[in-house]
Amino acid sequence: MKKANIQLEPLVCPSCSQKIEGALKALDGVDKDSIKVLFNSSKVKLNFDDSKLSGKDLEDAITKMGYEVLKLKVN
Repeated sequence: MKKANIQLEPLVCPSCSQKIEGALKALDGVDKDSIKVLFNSSKVKLNFDDSKLSGKDLEDAITKMGYEVLKLKVN
């Protein structure tokens, strides 16, 4: 398992957080219980199986929802 910390463009409403969380939960390989979308700081934290997904896959899922990823850190 890898950990991803993602800095997003500023989120404008709490429902944005819910949309992003839903998109990430739909991905096979994401630890659904680990997803934390922090509205106030526009950050996402989660764990994922790097044999099924890459950081790029996470970024793509978020950008397809219409949000910009400013920084992605995977460790």
